[in-house]
Amino acid sequence: MSDGDYDYLIKFLALGDSGVGKTSILYQYTDGKFNSRFITTVGIDFREKRVVYRSNGPDGISGRGQRIHLQLWDTAGQERFRSLTTAFFRDAMGFLLLFDLTNEQSFLNVRNWISQLQMHAYCENPDIVLCGNKSDMEDQRMVKEEEAKELAEKYGIPYFETSAANGTNVSKAVETLLDLIMKRMERNLGQAKCQQNFIRASALH
Repeated sequence: MSDGDYDYLIKFLALGDSGVGKTSILYQYTDGKFNSRFITTVGIDFREKRVVYRSNGPDGISGRGQRIHLQLWDTAGQERFRSLTTAFFRDAMGFLLLFDLTNEQSFLNVRNWISQLQMHAYCENPDIVLCGNKSDMEDQRMVKEEEAKELAEKYGIPYFETSAANGTNVSKAVETLLDLIMKRMERNLGQAKCQQNFIRASALH
């Protein structure tokens, strides 16, 4: 695909405390690599990837592939950058919310991140996928899978245990988020068409 050759530009934002692995997750997704050196994101950064999205119709048959240009924005987790990162909330269509399975405080802070999103995102119930990262470090785990699933269910969002180190569930988490976004867009498009048809029908009477 050449530079302008895509159907949709979709922006995702990775959120979560500092050190949970946001940069590593995005790098693993776009490049299939893991950098073990910890580099703090200063402010905001982004990575890009082209994918083809196929939605499954009601009959289970997938439609024509939509060419998607994904922009994955990586935000700083530190408090001092918070005003800068919340400015990007409105532009993003979906959110990957990460915590570190080996750090209980990062899990407890998930609620704060969700309330930030509800305040600053494009709507009160934006599309979010929750990721418990560093699932490869099982011996250091501090957060039980049931606890995380329970929290995700409370907010009605999908949950994945991911590993930026070995790639477990990284693509699955991003693809699930993309699926939520595309379905939301289809619904909104359908509603807009219904409204247009209703206006046309009203004008005829």
